[in-house]
Amino acid sequence: MASKKQDPVDWEAFLAGFSRGKTDIEYHEGRKIFRQGDPADSVFYIRRGKVKLSVTSQQGKEAIVAILDANEFFGEGCLAGQPLRISTAVARTDCALSRIEKPLMARVLHERHGISELFVVHLLSRNIRFEGDLVDQLFNSSEKRLARILLLLANFGKESRTEIVHPRINQEHLAQMVGTTRSRVSHFMNKFRTLGFVEYTGDGGLTVNSGLLSVVLHD
Repeated sequence: MASKKQDPVDWEAFLAGFSRGKTDIEYHEGRKIFRQGDPADSVFYIRRGKVKLSVTSQQGKEAIVAILDANEFFGEGCLAGQPLRISTAVARTDCALSRIEKPLMARVLHERHGISELFVVHLLSRNIRFEGDLVDQLFNSSEKRLARILLLLANFGKESRTEIVHPRINQEHLAQMVGTTRSRVSHFMNKFRTLGFVEYTGDGGLTVNSGLLSVVLHD
């Protein structure tokens, strides 16, 4: 008999059981949560909102690493001995976060094996996504990379055939994520709109239709 699929853990309810070593914080859109080079002393859990992770080169060039959504962790590098933050985290929208101090998170993962396993599965799933992003960057065209990023931002794979990408994800942000110029992104977005793969909403949002998947799958 096939094993029953395990329900996702309710991290927010679990973390609510801790008072010492955990702080619930709200960040307004655009506020920095931590900067590249800051001491790495805690793990963050996103209760509500979106967070942008980016890195900046010595020449001052910024690259977006990921846009994280609710129910995701970030800053966990401190648990592996990372002394300083290797990226900058910024609230992409108004956010509600839980900041878990490193000693508390390390103790929980050591003492609660069930939670430790679920946390590892969560991180592995996210790292698989990051690995896919890297392969995409190395081997796919800018058009395919843009299509894949739009599908990811729109949470493609849910039951609904279309999802709304947050209106504050503009073409400049997309260019940074794709690794190309804003003019190229504008060209491809116009093409996608003409083909009916994307539609702009009145408030500046963007609807991504499932037909965009054909761009990713096309050889």
